Amino acid sequence: MKREDLTAKGLTPEQVEFVMAEYGKEINPLNAEINGYKAQLVTAQTALKAMEGVDVEALKTQVSELTQKLSGKDTEIQQIKADSQFNELLKDAIRGVGARNEKAVMPFLDIDSLKKSSNQTQDIQAALEAVKKDNDFLFQPAQNTPKFVSSTPGINQNVEDKKTQANEALRSILGRE
Repeated sequence: MKREDLTAKGLTPEQVEFVMAEYGKEINPLNAEINGYKAQLVTAQTALKAMEGVDVEALKTQVSELTQKLSGKDTEIQQIKADSQFNELLKDAIRGVGARNEKAVMPFLDIDSLKKSSNQTQDIQAALEAVKKDNDFLFQPAQNTPKFVSSTPGINQNVEDKKTQANEALRSILGRE
């Protein structure tokens, strides 16, 4: 619609202005909407051009391979955690039975069967007792050190020479007079 066409039909300038304002109210929002769609179309076309030459099947294959590797890593992490817990349990048990050296006791144990055991703590203790029975040289002997309950009077200061003081100190410690 043009102003000249309305004026040619015999409308006054005020009427032409009113008709054009009303026509603009309807047309301007539609033009804005059309411009928005055109911008979206350009953006979509640009994105499609960027995706040209991409092999979708290769991407799907790569995604599935990475997913499998990730699940394998989760399993591997769980295995490492379980091995670490088992090793700590084993080392604590070896220290608990008085082994002279942890590494010296390890070859005598069947580690694989102990890892698979449902009751690891008891099975480790039983295996260590068997190793201790057969190879007692790997373990500290039970200590039978005497424990002193009473206090000792100490060195007799009245004695003149050091040798006599030392002998009296030993007698007092050992309980002999």
